[in-house]
Amino acid sequence: MTASPARPFRVGLLGHGTVGAAFRELLEERADAVAAEVGQRPEVAGVLTRSGGDFAEILERSDLIVELIGGTDPALGYALQALRGGRHLVTANKQLLSRHGEELFEAARASGAQLRYEAAVAGVVPAIRVIGETLAAAHIERVHGIVNGTTNFILTAMERTGASYEDALRDAQALGYAEADPTEDVTGKDAAAKMAILARLAFGALVHLDEVPYEGIETITADDIAYAKELGLSLKLIGSAERRGDGLAVQVYPAFLYAGHPLAAVNGSFNAVTIESPAITEITLSGPGAGGSQTASAVLGDVVSAMIPPAFNPAPAERLPLVTDVESAFYLHVEVADHPGVLAQVAEILGLQGVSIESVVQKGIGEDARLAMVMHPVLESRFRAAVDLIGRLDFVRSTPRVIRVIAEVFE
Repeated sequence: MTASPARPFRVGLLGHGTVGAAFRELLEERADAVAAEVGQRPEVAGVLTRSGGDFAEILERSDLIVELIGGTDPALGYALQALRGGRHLVTANKQLLSRHGEELFEAARASGAQLRYEAAVAGVVPAIRVIGETLAAAHIERVHGIVNGTTNFILTAMERTGASYEDALRDAQALGYAEADPTEDVTGKDAAAKMAILARLAFGALVHLDEVPYEGIETITADDIAYAKELGLSLKLIGSAERRGDGLAVQVYPAFLYAGHPLAAVNGSFNAVTIESPAITEITLSGPGAGGSQTASAVLGDVVSAMIPPAFNPAPAERLPLVTDVESAFYLHVEVADHPGVLAQVAEILGLQGVSIESVVQKGIGEDARLAMVMHPVLESRFRAAVDLIGRLDFVRSTPRVIRVIAEVFE
């Protein structure tokens, strides 16, 4: 007796660039395997590109829309039409979700459609699925990670070769790890959008991209990384979302990590997300970051999930206070004229603000001396006030440089 053929599941594809083309190829390659698992065979019902295709026609003949065009216009309009029309939506669009996520989730809940977005955060790393489903009952305290492969590649190159930021960026562009215009990546804005998405999922909180403070890596120097090595530290661009009292602190910043931290060994273009909860201590998920085939794989995984009822959508988010002045350890780099009592004066100013020094490295003599220090954890406002005073001392030769230090290690 011959088994009846699997019924078709029609996928409308918006965008046919690097990721869109890779997704279409992967879907066609894996369609039979998907059909064997879920009883429906996914097939492309139509493709919308800048030069061809009609969205209304594609929507009419689709069960699910995959949005890979990026940006918010016209992506938002297409996404809302799909969800309000009862079509499932899979997107890799972090700008769309970090700016209009609540509107999209509301539309999905109202129609019973699924909204899936694994590929929007960390490439093939299944952070969304683990936080939203596997750990749905866990009381998550903190989610932090390396969610931008471009900056991680640059910082890894600087650490391994001693290259300057500018040289490492040029290498990343030549190898295809950085865009011709890398601004979104190197300023931290790309990571901020991803942390807004993760914060909404992990804590059920309304967090808009514009509410996430972010710092990038443009001012990092080879000296910072060399001194950090002497202090047993490595440098990463970290996105962090964590509970602080009744509120949340959501930020992106360069941070030094000690070797025992699970993110310290994540190098090159890899991404990683660490999830902390009293129930599990910590889980770290790591894998390749953005790339055509990796992102396409995550998108197809979301398509398969959406093919299996019932719909999974999070509850409406709530507004929680966002905290920006939080306690942290810090690295401080000061270029000074090496006169008697310099270190004592710097230490005195720090002490008056309640800042204590954990370790110091001093380099050079005479007019070309440098102090690199790591502080014990302190409220950021206190530390910044001390740094402002230090910068006014007559023997300080340039603006002091500050980088956060994540002091925790997990054994």
